[in-house]
Amino acid sequence: MDATRLRGVLPAIPTPVHADDTIDVAATRTLIAYLLKQGIDGLVPLGGTGEYGALSRAERAKMAALCVEAVGGRVPVVPGVLDPGYHDAMASGRAFADAGVDALMVVTPYYTNPTQAGVRDYFLRFADESPLPILIYEIPYRTRVAIQPEVMHELSRHERIIGMKACNTDMYHFLRVMAGVDPSFAVLSGEDSLFPLHLAAGARGGIVVTATMLPRAWRAIYELATTGRTAEALAAHRALIPLMDMAFAETNPGPMKSVMDLIGVDAPAMLAPLVAPAADLKSRLRAEVARQLARTEGLD
Repeated sequence: MDATRLRGVLPAIPTPVHADDTIDVAATRTLIAYLLKQGIDGLVPLGGTGEYGALSRAERAKMAALCVEAVGGRVPVVPGVLDPGYHDAMASGRAFADAGVDALMVVTPYYTNPTQAGVRDYFLRFADESPLPILIYEIPYRTRVAIQPEVMHELSRHERIIGMKACNTDMYHFLRVMAGVDPSFAVLSGEDSLFPLHLAAGARGGIVVTATMLPRAWRAIYELATTGRTAEALAAHRALIPLMDMAFAETNPGPMKSVMDLIGVDAPAMLAPLVAPAADLKSRLRAEVARQLARTEGLD
């Protein structure tokens, strides 16, 4: 696995589960089959959208193996590693490597409030010891740690740190990161709300939550943005704003899970401490997703 395979639209998928908190294997296979048919470029399970922290270690490893099996090598599988401590994170990474995934998306260490030097050393050590190449997952509104652009520039030059998921909503910070990362380093947008702007600024694609529901719509935005039709990409993205507002009105993935039966995946159960969304939100989101699905039927 190298950075050249990190491009396009990679849905961040929820984890379908039964009422006993175990993975719904049939629903997961149905979801992945749907996404592959729609032309996705990769699969990102077990992030925040995948309720990583609420799954047992055994179920995480099971989900990673299930995704690898269902994908069958057609696109890269890049699970999240969201443990806050180094040794737990490395153990998760090794378990996912044993399951056959292609790379690891490793979150910035959190709770301890590390310095920039600590963040740099953490990722350098992880990359040296990891069984697989890694992507840095920067999401400061969850971790309270933003990686300074200069540190990201240094990390991007490590041969086994092949990319990042950028969830810092500060566009100037993003531009400063892009100004100095290694040319081989694959920056992926991690924000549905900023996807076309990140592409215009140099991102190679994105890890997109709502692409789970509407992969063709997000692929169309990607194609427009990467072929110089930025204004058209922004217009297409603007049409998804009502959907995004509702999908993230309560903690993700609750709203999205509640309407996934519209794409044939009936697995609305949530893992504690998350709960099902309010009935009114679910009703409004259902109507909007149905409308957007009808819109995308004519997309190539």
